[in-house]
Amino acid sequence: MIKIGIITGSTRDSRVNVQVAEWVKSIADQRTNAEFEVVDIKEYNLPKFNEPIPAIMSQDYQAPEAKEWSQKINELDGFVFVTPEYNKAITSGLKDAIDYLYVEWNNKAAGIVSYGSTLGVTAANNLRLILTVPKVATVGTQPALSLFTDFEEMRTFKPAPFHEETVQTMLNEVVVWSTALKTIR
Repeated sequence: MIKIGIITGSTRDSRVNVQVAEWVKSIADQRTNAEFEVVDIKEYNLPKFNEPIPAIMSQDYQAPEAKEWSQKINELDGFVFVTPEYNKAITSGLKDAIDYLYVEWNNKAAGIVSYGSTLGVTAANNLRLILTVPKVATVGTQPALSLFTDFEEMRTFKPAPFHEETVQTMLNEVVVWSTALKTIR
């Protein structure tokens, strides 16, 4: 059975990101065609990216945190990134987490769940572009959540019920693409 990691996109102490990731997982857990787990980038304590050799050229990671991060991403077949939008982009923590690795991401599929004052759409588009370099295929369906209507006081996640159908569609795509891409890895 394929394994899909639901990757948090924020490391701030006051983040609501984990609430969104846990909600996605609660929907994913209704499925029987894949295993899902929340992968919280904050728990890996990755320092700012400062490896002497880019991951595209070497997997001889110097930061011990990068080695643990590499193991986790390597064991997954696909991803759902849960990204907030900060200043029309993804967070620096998520960018660093992606930059630390290369081959571990290769030929895997990903869905994106975004949120922000403008639904996180620009951050999601930014993430799609970033993921092309380590050869991650992003699916088309993208749940987009509003800080104004899907959160109470921008702190407590209360999604509108119609979002669940979009999440299910995205998960269908991620599972199918992850299954297909596993055959070429």
